[in-house]
Amino acid sequence: MTLRDQVAQLVFIAFHGEAPHSRSREFRNFLRLIRETKVGGLILNNASNGRVIQKAEPYAVAAFLNRLQRISKVPLLVGGDFERGASMRVDGTTVFPHAMAFGATGDPALARFEGEVTAREARALGVHWIYYPVADVNNNPDNPIINIRSFGENPQQVSAFVKAFIEGAHADKRNFVLTTAKHFPGHGDTAVDTHMNLATLTADRERLERLELVPFRAAIDAGVDSIMTAHIAVPALGPADLPATLSPAILTDLLRKQLGFKGLVITDALGMGGVQAFGAGEIAVRALEAGADTLLMPADADTAIKAVVAAVESGRLTRRRIEESAIRILAAKERLGLDRKRFVDVEAIGDTVAAPEAIERAQEIADRAVTLVRNTGELIPLAAPDRACFVVMAEGRYSAGGQSFTQEVHKRQPRAALAAVDPSMTRQALDDAVGKLPGCDSYVVAAFASVSAGRGTVSLAGDLPHVVETLVASHKPVALIALGNPYLLRSFPEVAGYLATFSNVPPSEIAAVKALWGEIPIHGRLPVTIPGLANPGDGIQLSATRTGGTAQ
Repeated sequence: MTLRDQVAQLVFIAFHGEAPHSRSREFRNFLRLIRETKVGGLILNNASNGRVIQKAEPYAVAAFLNRLQRISKVPLLVGGDFERGASMRVDGTTVFPHAMAFGATGDPALARFEGEVTAREARALGVHWIYYPVADVNNNPDNPIINIRSFGENPQQVSAFVKAFIEGAHADKRNFVLTTAKHFPGHGDTAVDTHMNLATLTADRERLERLELVPFRAAIDAGVDSIMTAHIAVPALGPADLPATLSPAILTDLLRKQLGFKGLVITDALGMGGVQAFGAGEIAVRALEAGADTLLMPADADTAIKAVVAAVESGRLTRRRIEESAIRILAAKERLGLDRKRFVDVEAIGDTVAAPEAIERAQEIADRAVTLVRNTGELIPLAAPDRACFVVMAEGRYSAGGQSFTQEVHKRQPRAALAAVDPSMTRQALDDAVGKLPGCDSYVVAAFASVSAGRGTVSLAGDLPHVVETLVASHKPVALIALGNPYLLRSFPEVAGYLATFSNVPPSEIAAVKALWGEIPIHGRLPVTIPGLANPGDGIQLSATRTGGTAQ
C-alpha cells in the first residue's frame, strides 16, 4: 500500500442503509470514496427527514453492503452503534431496551444473551463491528447524552454487564463481531452533550481509578476488541481544553501503556461539536498523534486524509505510526474472515433476524426491568383501570413513542379515556386536550424522555411539565411512568406513583402497561440514585395480580 492508501484505511464514512440509484450523486460519492479514495470502512447511521429518524431495512442494508464490498479492492470493515441490538439502526430486527433497563434487572446473563443476538443479526446484515457496550458510569443525573445508555452508576455492576455483553458477542465464532467499550475514559459524570460542545470531567486521578476506569479495565480483561474515545476534557490527565480523543496522555500513556490495551482505538465521530474547534484536517492529525487507530466520520474524508499524509511528509507524524494503525485495521479484517468471505447471503436474513425466541426474550428483559419507585395508596397496579385517565406524552410531534402504549391500553380497556400530547403543542392546546378527559378517579402519565444527540437535555420539553403539574394540582392520584430518563421524579416529586422502564422502545411500553394491569410481577431495582428521593437498589416488589391482555 502507498502511504495514502494506508491513511485511507483508517477512515470510516457514514451510510444510511438504503440503496441509492447508481446514477445518483450520493452513489457516485460512495463510488469515489471507496474505489478512488479507498476508505477502510463504513458506519451505519440513521437517516432523518428533519422530522423523524428513518431506520434502514434489513435486506436493503445487506444488498447495499454487498454492492459496496464488490467495488472495494480491500474488504470494507462495517460498524454500527447497535446499543439496543441491531434495532437501534435497522427495522425488522430484535428490539432490546436500553442498557439501564438491563441494569435494573440485576442479571448480567441477559446482557450476554443480547450480545449473542446482536452478533448474529449484525453479521447477517454485513455489519462486523459493534460500537457497544457503553462502559460509562452514569453517576450524574443531569447527563444529557449518556443517561439510560449506561448500565448504571455502580462501577462494579456496570463492569459485570459490560463483561457479559462482550462474552455473548464473542460466543459464536461463526458470527464473531468486534466489540467496543465506550466512551473512554468515562463520559458518565458530565452535563454537556458532546455532539454540541466539549464536556469536562472534573474528577481527580484517584476518583478515576475507583470509578470511571473500572468498567474499561473489566472490558480489557474480557477481551474487548476496541475502545472508543470521548470528546471530553479531563484536567486530571491532560490540558483542560483538550478532548480525550486528541490527548496523547489519555490514549497512549493511560490506555496503551498503563492499562495495557492492545486492540483498536476508535475515535467518536469527528464531526461532533466536542472537537470542532480544531478543523477537519487538524482533528485527524491530532487524533493519530494521540494514539487513535481509526478516524470515525470526519467532516471531510478527503481533507482528513490529505492532512495526515502532509503531516507524515513534513515529519510531524511518522510512517511507522500510520503503519501500526493500518496493520491493526487489516488484521481485524482478516480476523473477521473478510479476506475469505466479504459478502452476505441476503436470502438467509429472514431466518436470522427477529427470531421468535429472541423477540420473546427481549420482551421478558423489558418486563423484568420495570421498577416501582413510589406507590402511595397502592395506586399500582390500577385497582379500577376503567376509571383511570391516561395522558401519553410523546417526545415530538412525529414521534412513534406512545403508539404501543396506547394500543396496549386499548386492548385491555377499549373505551379508555386517553389524551396524546407533545411538546409542539401550545399551553392552551395542552389544557384543552387534558380538559376533554372525562371525570377520572386517577391519572396515568406515560412520559417519554430519552437521550437524543443535539438536544442537550432529557427533561420533558415544551409545556409538558405544566400538564403534569396541573394533574397533580387536581388532588387526584397521579402515576407517572418514566419511559426513558429515570430521573424525571426530581421534577415532579408530588406524584403518588412512579414507575420506571429505563427505555422508550415498544417492549418497554408494553411492559409498562402490563405492570399497570398487574399482569407481571414488578421486581426491578434502581441502578442509579434519584437525588433526595431514591437510592440504588430501591424498588417496591409486587407479585402479579391478573392474567394478561383481555379487554375489560
